[in-house]
Amino acid sequence: MPITATDRPLPPLAPRAWLRYDVVSRIIDRLAPTTALEIGCGQGAFGARLATRADYLGVEPDADSFAVAYERITAVGGTVLNAMSSELETGVTYDLVCAFEVLEHIEDDKGALAEWVTHIRPGGHLVLSVPAFQERFGPMDRHAGHFRRYSPAELTERLEEAGLGEVDITVYGWPLGYALEAVRNRIDARKLEKVGDLTPEELTRATGRTFQPSGHLKGAAIALATSPFMALQRLRPDTGTGLVAVATKRD
Repeated sequence: MPITATDRPLPPLAPRAWLRYDVVSRIIDRLAPTTALEIGCGQGAFGARLATRADYLGVEPDADSFAVAYERITAVGGTVLNAMSSELETGVTYDLVCAFEVLEHIEDDKGALAEWVTHIRPGGHLVLSVPAFQERFGPMDRHAGHFRRYSPAELTERLEEAGLGEVDITVYGWPLGYALEAVRNRIDARKLEKVGDLTPEELTRATGRTFQPSGHLKGAAIALATSPFMALQRLRPDTGTGLVAVATKRD
């Protein structure tokens, strides 16, 4: 059973992750899943939060990120595997399957969604986040190993093709996301000059370990500074730099 309280503080989130979690947490509140699978859980900052709210399993293929996620998530009662979702036992399904900032790293996004849907019980839900609007594709995306960004219409089409319905998409990140993205683009433009000819897959392996805050004091300061912008973005749920989608698996 998940632990609902712990003496250990939850892992810190970066500013962009706080903006994303503001949307995601309200969806989780509404869905109230009993079981949850997170695909590509990174260093486990979201996973540690989800593990206090459901019987949670996270999968993370990068060994270094997995090691951090394991410590964070098992401390609050969740389970983490150093694996791909395609390696999980077939036939086991979950109320909620989620993947945050993962789909844009996969060249065959249609194939990935088709595989992810097999892990959702009939009537269950997929929740995911992706960067928004291909016209914003820039150095940050290339350095992170992104293949693309999505418009709400494009993401809706992908989800419906995978057999999902009742698609609801929130655009998030206004106005802070624009400033954060501009800073990342400048930093990552310089980094791209040093990485040579690395493939998107090679760049992806490190993306979950970059720009992650360390230390709970720093994390608390980031949370405090970001909180006004979490409230502001709710005023413009159709404007921003990222998308959060929730969809239902048809019976």
